[in-house]
Amino acid sequence: MATQDSAPDSSHPNVKPRSLDRGTRLGISLSGTNLERAADYNQRTVLQAIRVSGEASRSNLAAITGLTAPTIANIAKRLLDAGLIREAGRRQGPRGQPASQLVINPAGGFSIGINIDRDHITIVSLDLAGSVLTRATLEAAFAMPDVVAGWLRRQIEVIRASKLIDERRMLGVGVAMPDDLGRVTLPHRPSAYESWNDVDVQAMVEGIVPWPVHIDNDAAAAAIGEAQFGSGMVLSSFFYVLVSAGLGGGLVIDGNYFRGAGARSGEIGFMPDMTRRAGRQTVQETVSLSALYARLHAGGCEIDTVEALTREDATVALIVERWIEDAAQSLIEPLIAVSCLVDPGAVLIGGRLPATLVDALVKRLNVMLADSRLPSPARVVRATMSNDAPAIGAAILPFLDHILPSEAILMQVGHTSGGD
Repeated sequence: MATQDSAPDSSHPNVKPRSLDRGTRLGISLSGTNLERAADYNQRTVLQAIRVSGEASRSNLAAITGLTAPTIANIAKRLLDAGLIREAGRRQGPRGQPASQLVINPAGGFSIGINIDRDHITIVSLDLAGSVLTRATLEAAFAMPDVVAGWLRRQIEVIRASKLIDERRMLGVGVAMPDDLGRVTLPHRPSAYESWNDVDVQAMVEGIVPWPVHIDNDAAAAAIGEAQFGSGMVLSSFFYVLVSAGLGGGLVIDGNYFRGAGARSGEIGFMPDMTRRAGRQTVQETVSLSALYARLHAGGCEIDTVEALTREDATVALIVERWIEDAAQSLIEPLIAVSCLVDPGAVLIGGRLPATLVDALVKRLNVMLADSRLPSPARVVRATMSNDAPAIGAAILPFLDHILPSEAILMQVGHTSGGD
């Protein structure tokens, strides 16, 4: 899951340039830190504590973070001066004067997230509170690079014309897309789609927007988004399963995305399908929207949109029901391996599959896991973020590089420290 990061926009108030490689979070295990990095990390941690709490007093923040009252006071002043937080009145405490409450300032920062996939392109814009300000989706099967670039250019113009974002506080643009976009063979993929193999997506998007661009794998972005604004608020470790045109996965451990030695962790879609070993098929060839659409097409049902999967049609319903059972059978062995080897707090299933179908798949998988008699079976639940999780996760990438806490900040990997 290769990651390409650009330096933050130094024009953003009180943000100094930084180049952090999320893929080398623990790449140099003996890296130390310095006071500047520790101060930057503490500031991000306090901001995160305010966001997670909804609102918090300075004394609350000291108790949550373990930092001293003077340190909290200094950090709160810097965050207020930067416009990242604001005062929200006072709340009466058990004794003494009412404590001033601090909250996230939604207008303190903005970002744009783009998800390029084999059956759609989605673009969203977010404020610092994580609220989606604008959203647009192009439903297009195997859209070619020039089509995607043209559509994105028009949508960026729409976002800028909306005046919903303050471009002076734009932190950047994130792009989430599957690895090997033009290489993986899926049903009905045209041969010309291989042209994506020769496209520098970072350069393409940088030619459209005037802000820093961050590229990541779609499942990784969805998992990062879930960790920062979804289930990760209560789950520190989980495995994320992304059901889209293909099948992806992502592993979050102690709040940090784990990429693996080759930056390709979580590739559940490429695992052998133990129910179809004779045909040497992978799990993705059963558990994906592409596979489901192919089944529907073979059954005489011309359906290629997620909305149509839940329409009142007996033939469609029967094919979908059988697919859910087969998908559970194909997923159970990989999820048993995840439970035994990783022991996550939960397995989250997200993506573009309609919620009712996700719930049916979740129910079946939990029954099968219960029957497996594992020492610590991870419960399977529906991810809390919407079907736009990869796009929203992509929009969070600039936040992660600028203002959200990450262990990478504390690692000296040859980059210049960037905060006090």
